Amino acid sequence: MVQRRKKFKWKSITYKRRMLNLWERDPLEGSPQARGLVIDKRAVEQKKPASGLTKAVRVQLIKNNIQVTAHVPGEHAIEKIAEHDEVTVEKIGGGQGGSKGSMVGIKFKVSKVNGIALKEIVSGRKQKPTR
Repeated sequence: MVQRRKKFKWKSITYKRRMLNLWERDPLEGSPQARGLVIDKRAVEQKKPASGLTKAVRVQLIKNNIQVTAHVPGEHAIEKIAEHDEVTVEKIGGGQGGSKGSMVGIKFKVSKVNGIALKEIVSGRKQKPTR
């Protein structure tokens, strides 16, 4: 009788998610930041109330080769990032580890490009080093 009950536990979606840790798929593996290489630059459409295109880059993380989409904050900041640049990404801080506001599917943001803060490159205080 115990074996049969044990088998039918897996029919429950909540039990299955809890046992397989399906909500804990964290590409950064618990760390606050991670380095990665830019694969692609793209514009992502926003959710319903807002309209416009969010500038984002597709980044392949160095530590585990997982690809994530990261938001590039700041006006004309996307122009300062080239493909194959090394960027540092960090979590964007949406509710329950999700995306923030109207940016659908974007959970990370770019903070550094080739070791220099993106804010400083955009403002013109520092120049982006070439790799």
